[in-house]
Amino acid sequence: MSAHRRGVQLTAEEQVEIFGTEAFTDEYAAEAEERWGGTEAWRQSQQRTAQMTKQDWIEFKAENDALLAALAAAKRDGVEPGSAAADELAARHRANIERFYDCTDDMHRSLGDLYVEDERYGSFYNDAEPGLAQWVRDIIVASIER
Repeated sequence: MSAHRRGVQLTAEEQVEIFGTEAFTDEYAAEAEERWGGTEAWRQSQQRTAQMTKQDWIEFKAENDALLAALAAAKRDGVEPGSAAADELAARHRANIERFYDCTDDMHRSLGDLYVEDERYGSFYNDAEPGLAQWVRDIIVASIER
């Protein structure tokens, strides 16, 4: 019910089915709204997620998992930030975010910083591959500065 109030058209059961957990908790939503509630990105995210069907979420999850696997493999393989391969992954990362809101260079860089500075966000990456949050931040920054 709380997910529906936030515009997400998934039941708690569907969230668990797709994500393995209830992805859109009240605690997360309250913090996100407090941080970004007055922004255009927030408005866009609310509007876009309200239009997403269960199938859209399933597709997002699959694409997100594939991106995470590609990022982890690239880090393990020694792909250097600023290389063509790293820039392509940074672009995929940004495109993944842009499903929800338009992501400027500054926003993309800030997200990279958030992954390093806040373990709650960084753990998504670091659980897949130790040090991945820092590496993702580094490829984002390098792709912007090129």
